Amino acid sequence: MMPEVSPEARQWWEATRERRLLVQTCRSCGHRQHYPRAMCVRCGGVHLGWVEAAGAGTIYSFTRSHRSPDPATFEPPYTIVIVTLDEGPRILATVTGTGVRCDAPVRLAWTPLADGRNLPVFETDPEEN
Repeated sequence: MMPEVSPEARQWWEATRERRLLVQTCRSCGHRQHYPRAMCVRCGGVHLGWVEAAGAGTIYSFTRSHRSPDPATFEPPYTIVIVTLDEGPRILATVTGTGVRCDAPVRLAWTPLADGRNLPVFETDPEEN
């Protein structure tokens, strides 16, 4: 099951081919957001650009799933996290490693998809556990 690409997310998905994580940024108010949208959720502005995220953040919340929408991509059980990126926005992803807990530091990794895109995933830092 390949993720669909909306017009707002096309540039974001293309950047994943190069393993670059982009964050949408409002040129009117400076707000950074994820997932990509047609307008800024803070001010309603439509002049949006992109900045590259460093890929570091902390776990805001998590849950463990024992069912998968696509076992080829997500082998159960797996852990789903909401990560607060250092740049501000939160992103939904999966995480690998030990010591999964709220406020745990994570770093970006990638899972290749069959069409050449990559799916952002996160890893816990074993030295922090």
